[in-house]
Amino acid sequence: MLMGPVKTDREKSQQKTHQLLVWSGVVDFALGMGKVLVGIYANSHALIADGIHSFSDLGTDIMVWFFNRIGVEEPDLEHPYGHARFETFGTFILGVMLLGVAGLLIWDSVDRLLDIESVSLPTWPALMAALVSIVTKELLYFITRKQGEKTHSSLLIANAWHHRSDALSSVIVLIGVGGALLGYAWLEMFAAIGIAFMIALIGWRLSRKSVEELVDTALSETYVNQIRKQIESAEGVLGVHHIRTRRMGQSVFLDIHLQVDSAISVSEGHHIGEWVTRLLMDEFHDITDITVHVDAEDDADMEEHEQTNMMAPLRQDVRHQLQESWRHIISNEDINKINLHYLNQGIDVELFIEHSAIENQAGLQDQLNMAAENLPWFNQVTVWFHPG
Repeated sequence: MLMGPVKTDREKSQQKTHQLLVWSGVVDFALGMGKVLVGIYANSHALIADGIHSFSDLGTDIMVWFFNRIGVEEPDLEHPYGHARFETFGTFILGVMLLGVAGLLIWDSVDRLLDIESVSLPTWPALMAALVSIVTKELLYFITRKQGEKTHSSLLIANAWHHRSDALSSVIVLIGVGGALLGYAWLEMFAAIGIAFMIALIGWRLSRKSVEELVDTALSETYVNQIRKQIESAEGVLGVHHIRTRRMGQSVFLDIHLQVDSAISVSEGHHIGEWVTRLLMDEFHDITDITVHVDAEDDADMEEHEQTNMMAPLRQDVRHQLQESWRHIISNEDINKINLHYLNQGIDVELFIEHSAIENQAGLQDQLNMAAENLPWFNQVTVWFHPG
């Protein structure tokens, strides 16, 4: 029996997200149309405005669906780090929209409050429509927020709060219509202003969080300390510094400097870095990209040193300067191999020489150290003799 390709957990999650957005759009359209029609029938201007608010949610659902589809696309040549920032941008737009809705609600409520005598009284069907809207939108809020937290999608969480803002605006209708039926028409206006400020606070928080992500704000100190603790648990890691963190949509990006033993091989240092990468990704599922810089020492103060333009030279220049300093002590042909260790803002030199090439072996190391001490980058030399 032929079977189709098995969907991954991520693909299943994305499919569920898209289905949720479609259903959310259908509900927003039905609620918007229903509230406008009932508002006209029941003479409720507040319910009509609430219906328009629901239509704005429909536009939001379309935008969320669009940005969510883009945000999960794989990296390409123009976007090597992926498209998650599109989702962040969408969250920012949602936050701004909530601020705009809050501003319109405040303006409309104040305008009605100043001319309260001319406001027509609504009838009871508006109460029923408001109740249906509250229950429906609160249900959508909980479902959408749960899916957003499960997928770590700030955009879905933002849309969930937009659903709640529509539920709160329906609460305004419920209070306003109930107050009007009891003879307190002004109660609707004060309730509307209070809820509008709550919506504005939600919009401000979402917008601020998105801006922080867009400008690469670091993650919390608590989160970074957890990362540091996990790194230091790896065998071969002597220290960690310069931990840089940033969030991109659902993903966390890291840049870390690892300190390892200066005497180990390059490949072993690289392998330790690979182990640290695996440990972090197994422990923190939102970390998706790690850049590891392997250091032979704690170079936290190297940036200040590098600004002085006094970097130690590379191998070819090092060997040439050493030959000039040692030309009266040892010939270049006697040297089998030179190892260079860039430490303490200078170079430690390891010299490998055949045992039979040098007669006076006892004082050779001291002579070489004295001859090269005038070189600004030179730290020390260690001589190793081996059989020819």
